[in-house]
Amino acid sequence: MRPTHGRAIRPLTGFIVLLLAVAGALGWALAAGSMTVTVADVFSALFGAGDSMGAQVVRELRFSRALSAFACGGLLGLAGALMQVLLRNPLADPYILGISGGAALGALGGILAGLTALWVDAGALGGALAATLLVFGLAHGDGSWTQTRLLLTGVIVAAGCGAGVTLMLALAPAGQVHSMLFWLMGDASAANRPWTVLAVLGAALALVLPFGRDLNVLARGGLSAAALGVNVGRMRRALYGLASLCTAAAVTTVGAVGFVGLVVPHLVRLVLGNDQRILLPATVLGGGILLTVADTLARTVVAPRQLPVGVLTALIGVPVFLFLLARQPERG
Repeated sequence: MRPTHGRAIRPLTGFIVLLLAVAGALGWALAAGSMTVTVADVFSALFGAGDSMGAQVVRELRFSRALSAFACGGLLGLAGALMQVLLRNPLADPYILGISGGAALGALGGILAGLTALWVDAGALGGALAATLLVFGLAHGDGSWTQTRLLLTGVIVAAGCGAGVTLMLALAPAGQVHSMLFWLMGDASAANRPWTVLAVLGAALALVLPFGRDLNVLARGGLSAAALGVNVGRMRRALYGLASLCTAAAVTTVGAVGFVGLVVPHLVRLVLGNDQRILLPATVLGGGILLTVADTLARTVVAPRQLPVGVLTALIGVPVFLFLLARQPERG
């Protein structure tokens, strides 16, 4: 990975700005909607026992969805940052390794079979884990392991999963195609179990942060890391497994939302630098902000209809990504 050029802002300043943005994004998510909710209703729902209509809407409908969107955005951002260290490529993305494709196969298979939402989620998780094991097993087929081998294996598995998804869509009854397409483009409307994904996010961050120095060395190359005493093989396996788990948890909750794991780590790197001890928690906050804002827009722009949240993440992230990339000139 190339070192970050340009002037990075102070980490403390960056985290203060991110935390303020988190508060703003969550507050907007709780207040915005087809029914107007006042700030007093939001505070009453969160910190009191208010029984007004607005407080009930916040407590029963919007709170779980907003927290779930934030947690899933953080999981996707963290997974993207870990994959970029693993593959030493700032444009790497967890979806490129076929994890989301496996989840899509499992979820769409459940929808096609007419299973309940719980079993659809279980199918998505099982598909993601199966794709993870398949990619990792094929990449280690003869005992060798390189970033290129893992990347190519993931691309092939992702292509196969994409073909399977297309086949399912072609065979599905007309009444099921809409829900299947909506899941593929991301849908947080049924995300009502925030504490599970928040627990996964907290555990993943707690596991990886103590190894921030090792990740900084690994980002400079496997030989350099090995020379400095890092167990490169074990670290790579742990990174891949943790990134896969984060992606699987997020995809199971909100569907196949793309782009977050690609753009957020890169944008944070441009602003705060490439120290993994700072980058990883900042990426979690940035990913949570992006997905929370995108989900709020998805349910308010053309209310009462809802848009696929994955479309909004791309529409928000692409211009910001291109703008910051244009301000970051390539240097030899």
